[in-house]
Amino acid sequence: MAIDDRRERERAARRRLIIATARTVAEAEGWDAVTTRRLSTEIEYSQPVLYKHFTGMGDIADAVAVDGFGELAEAIRAARSDIGTAGDGLTRIAHAYLDFARDNPAVYDAMFTRATSLRFAADDTPPELTAAFTELRVAVGVIAERRDADALTEMFWAALHGLATLTR
Repeated sequence: MAIDDRRERERAARRRLIIATARTVAEAEGWDAVTTRRLSTEIEYSQPVLYKHFTGMGDIADAVAVDGFGELAEAIRAARSDIGTAGDGLTRIAHAYLDFARDNPAVYDAMFTRATSLRFAADDTPPELTAAFTELRVAVGVIAERRDADALTEMFWAALHGLATLTR
């Protein structure tokens, strides 16, 4: 068992390294610079090793996006934690969202601009995606009263995404 555990830890570490390297290259040079050949050179593993972890570049970009949704959820949670009034909370969340998009443009592209196989509101939706929506919904739910909090959350998210896109 100890050998299997070690191998699984090494496999997980390689996967994290591939994702982190893809993110670093994308942030520095854009997604067009992120190729399996480039990643294999950067991490000093052969391309077949990458394909043991990911089916291709789309899968790698999706993994970056999933990490990004987890980070966005955490940023929203942190902004929401010091809420004074409901309106103040939404303002803080809006700033946190826009700051995240500005500070992580390649990750934001992986989350929202690049073609992806990630699906929202499905049985196989990664928990990080659900967490980001849930964090927004909790804040919107405070002001929703008897209105549809899910619909209001989707509108709020769409507005934030529009602002993030327009300010790039």
